[in-house]
Amino acid sequence: MSGRVRAQGPRLVVSTGCPSGVGPDVSLLAARALPRGARAVLLGDMGCLQERARAVGVDPSRLVRVATAAEGFSLERGLLGVVTPHRALSPRDRRAGAPSKAGGAAQLAYVDLGADWARDGLADALVTGPVSKAAVVRSGAPGSRGFAGHTEHLMRRLGAPSVTMAFWSSRFTTSLVTTHLALRQVSRAITRHEVLRATLHTARFLADLESGPVALAVAGLNPHAGEEGLLGGEEIAEIAPAVRAARRALGRDVTTARVSVAGPVPAETALRLAAEGAYAGVVAMFHDQATIAMKLTGFGEAVNVSLGLPIVRTSVDHGTAYDRAGTGAADARGMREAIGLAARMARARAEQ
Repeated sequence: MSGRVRAQGPRLVVSTGCPSGVGPDVSLLAARALPRGARAVLLGDMGCLQERARAVGVDPSRLVRVATAAEGFSLERGLLGVVTPHRALSPRDRRAGAPSKAGGAAQLAYVDLGADWARDGLADALVTGPVSKAAVVRSGAPGSRGFAGHTEHLMRRLGAPSVTMAFWSSRFTTSLVTTHLALRQVSRAITRHEVLRATLHTARFLADLESGPVALAVAGLNPHAGEEGLLGGEEIAEIAPAVRAARRALGRDVTTARVSVAGPVPAETALRLAAEGAYAGVVAMFHDQATIAMKLTGFGEAVNVSLGLPIVRTSVDHGTAYDRAGTGAADARGMREAIGLAARMARARAEQ
């Protein structure tokens, strides 16, 4: 695969998200200006995409219905292949701003087919548009029960032993030890094993993207990183041992030996220094510890990345934006960044 990616450029499959949301809009806009050498195929409803193309100023005649990945990636430059892995949606089922059960099943079908293509080597990366978790669950489609989002669903579908949710921006990267947990449950979930998992995933991701030395910080959980146990013991009992284990593991691998890991660092300090360029990334202990900083510094451009999957997967870091769907007011910066990062990651993986 490495020779093919270098010679022909990365093949990106784009799951366009909820057909009633802004995903089709931003997918079309971003696919109009792909990174140099990259090719893309959209997974979505053709009727929906043709409507949204007109709304956002993309020529609908550029969209070509195809049946396979190979057919889509072999189209002439200027044309964009569309694969629809479900029955065509009615105008009501794809109406902007009004998610439906049929649309919920469709958006899950896009994700599943895209993941399968990437797993089977038919595409080099999967880029996902925003989905409606509620619409997916209400659809009753196979695999929809208990759907909690892309990360967890792809982990199960692809058989990954563990996955780390991360957020990349041109300024710095953050990753999460815990994801969607109530705050009262976070402390129990901060274990050496989980901190080590997130730290190693993040270090390997940064080593693939960055040249030269890489500095990574692991944040504390408590104020002032526990103040030597006065404000909480998780740093001493779980986080610091995980940092030491990560240093040993990274030092044994020539590709990650150039990653230095500091921690536990008070979260407010770690994130401020990362925003100033002192750290390439920060491993955060819980959801908002990472996402508040990322949205303050990179809102609209940050990319959600699933680390630890056997495939490259990136996504926009925003929701379905039903109020903007089909209005022509979609902001495609996040999707353009997600596509650009997917292309970089596919090239880096091909060279390993």
